[in-house]
Parts: sequence; C-alpha cells; structure tokens
Amino acid sequence: MKKPAVTQVPVHELISHRWSPRAFSSRLIPAEQIVSLLEAMRWSASSRNEQPWEVIFATRDHAPEFERLLGCLVAGNLVWAKDAPLLILTIARKNCGDGSPNRHAFHDVGFAVCSLTLQAQALNLWVHQMGGFDIEKARATFALPADRDPVSVLAVGYYGNPETLPENRRQQETGPRSRKALKDFVFTGKFGQSAQL
Repeated sequence: MKKPAVTQVPVHELISHRWSPRAFSSRLIPAEQIVSLLEAMRWSASSRNEQPWEVIFATRDHAPEFERLLGCLVAGNLVWAKDAPLLILTIARKNCGDGSPNRHAFHDVGFAVCSLTLQAQALNLWVHQMGGFDIEKARATFALPADRDPVSVLAVGYYGNPETLPENRRQQETGPRSRKALKDFVFTGKFGQSAQL
C-alpha cells in the first residue's frame, strides 16, 4: 500500500513514502538485508561520536528469541506485531565513554533508527516503531546493565494484508495520514512565535 505524504514542498520519496504500517507479511527478510539495516544504523551521526545505540534483534525463524522479544510488547501492539518477521529492541547507553551522563543518548538512538528506517524504505521494507512495550520486562528479560535504557521496539518486514488486522487497526492502516502544520512547531524570534514560511 502506498500512502505518500501530502507535503507543503517536495521532499525525497524515502521520506514522503515512509509511514508505519501494522499489516506485515510473515515473509522472512534475507540475512544480508538485515545486515544492511544494521549497517545503516552503524553509520548514523551521534554527539561526540559516542554511538550510544545497541540493539537486540530476533527473527521469526528463531522462535524462542522472537517470542521473548514479542512477550515484552503491550497487548495492543502484540496483536499485529506478531506477524512481522523481524523485531528489534533499541537500547540507549546513558553514559559517555568517560563516565559522564550522555543527555543526547535518546536523540542519537532515534537518529540511528531513522537511518535504519530510510535504509528499510530503500529495500522495500517497512518499519513500525513502538513505545508500547514493558520497559522493566525488557530490561529483565535481556539482562540489561543499569546504565542501559530500553528505548523502543521496531517491527520490520514486507507489507502484508490489512484485512488480517482487527477492525480498529484496519481503519488506521487505510485511513489518511496527517501531521501538524509547520506553523504549529516552527518558531522564530521566541518560543511560540510562528515563522512565516
């Protein structure tokens, strides 16, 4: 399904065509494409080049690992994410190499996920990022050190059949996309003063 964004001015189609579907095909992703996604993440920018991202991934064909990661999701996400062939838990390392707090760690993890997402688009794969997971369960399940924070879980795969989704999710899947207008978040001079673009 294609749902290109209606943009105010043209942007690259890797951006305008990106959206977060819930209908995934169970078709497995070739290993070299998974490595390609992770390589895109590897080369993302980060503050002080700390590269504070780490991931734990699980593929559908390795059922025990997949079920452990799937088990961290909230029920609303579990109902559709179970069909994706790849799940990725993203993790932020909270401290810099010198031990000081890294206040940019979550930003940099998000930037790395964006790089992965754009690479996925280029490979005709789709990514749905989820904040709906049990953070403490993920921490315990995967024995994360105290200086690591789970950030999100990504469902990755080929687009599937929206008819497999529950009715409320199907409506979200096929409905129009929307975003805030630029004037609602782009300011100049001071906070809240909309830029005249």
